[in-house]
Amino acid sequence: MTTIEPFDAVELITIKRDGGKLSMAQIGWLIDAYTRGYVADEQMSAMTMAIFLRGMESAEINDLTAAMVNSGERLDFSGLSKKTTDKHSTGGVGDKITLPLAPLVASFGLAVPQLSGRGLGHTGGTLDKFESIPGWRANLSNDEMIAQLESVGAVVCAAGSGLAPADRKLYALRDITGTVEAIPLIASSIMSKKLAEGTSSLVLDVKFGNGAFMSEFERAKELAHVLVRIGNDAGVATRAVLTNMNTPLGHAIGNANEVRESVEVLAGGGPTDVIEVTVTLAEHMLDLAGMTGVDVRANLANGKAMDSWRAMVSAQGGDPDAALPAASETHVVTATRDGVVSHMDALPFGIAAWRLGAGRARKEDPVIHAAGIDLAVKPGDTVKAGDTIFTLSANDSARFERALEALDGAWGIGDAMVDHGPLIAEVISG
Repeated sequence: MTTIEPFDAVELITIKRDGGKLSMAQIGWLIDAYTRGYVADEQMSAMTMAIFLRGMESAEINDLTAAMVNSGERLDFSGLSKKTTDKHSTGGVGDKITLPLAPLVASFGLAVPQLSGRGLGHTGGTLDKFESIPGWRANLSNDEMIAQLESVGAVVCAAGSGLAPADRKLYALRDITGTVEAIPLIASSIMSKKLAEGTSSLVLDVKFGNGAFMSEFERAKELAHVLVRIGNDAGVATRAVLTNMNTPLGHAIGNANEVRESVEVLAGGGPTDVIEVTVTLAEHMLDLAGMTGVDVRANLANGKAMDSWRAMVSAQGGDPDAALPAASETHVVTATRDGVVSHMDALPFGIAAWRLGAGRARKEDPVIHAAGIDLAVKPGDTVKAGDTIFTLSANDSARFERALEALDGAWGIGDAMVDHGPLIAEVISG
């Protein structure tokens, strides 16, 4: 017996194409029908383009997010003895913040479930960074994840295939249909996964600048407002921090070298910008979880965050004392004149690291964990002719030429630094 579908895909596409509003029932059916294959990719492609051109009202975005959550399983952390809090970053160059942040927040007695992904293109993936650590494994069962949250307080692992499966189908479709930048689709993609995770509170690191997904500040701010509203409307205390991604974050861009830099931060050192973003996000996560007036930096200085890191890595089979992969080839770029480092544009440095082997062009591609870039200086630093500016690392010296091509004009030495504004630009709570 053939099931009669309650709606027609073409009719819904036409409504949105003409600027109309879709109902909760229509959106719920559309996502379910697409997930089970009744609505074809061609039809959903037309719908995503209609959404890209016509936009969606707040209620529609909420309904779209809820429908994507309902397409799969939900995690339940209600049995934990600790409050849960989570963080999501829209991604950037040198953005290794999850690595020091998760154990830092866990060191205060909270549970931090970080379901993360792998990198594609110039944006590095958190799992790729962790997989630089010998023995560390990304794939955990739900029971293993919950047990680790209870015992250690932090877990970074791959999201299971049952979590928001509609998002995986839609994400891949947006990538090949020119609709990646549609804010309703970005917001529902991010928040469907986060709401399905079942966390009690969420802090979003929304990046702007030339190395960010949203390069324009106002567009990033618009996205942040939509994300925060979706979370709060769904009963999850949500806050967004707008952070600057015009310059790479920290000194390390890659995988193994970003792990090294993260460990430096957990040991009480590390670059000031990485520390500032880590501490700021931790303060907001703790605040949303009801822990106010906490001295976050204290646990970086007293070793408690490092203890959490070692426990978290060990619990997933990793050896926190093992040597990390090192590249067999390096190429040093030096200053040709005295002066001030005027700028280091994040996007070209991300592309260069990718070309060295630190990223992948396709999901199936392997990542070279030792490949990457280490910056010796940052914008505003004074240098003399011959000083090291940065070092490229790869296992194949033939990769250096294309990496250097990406960096042509991406940095400079002048009389003053280009002012890209503050690192932490704004906080949005509602």
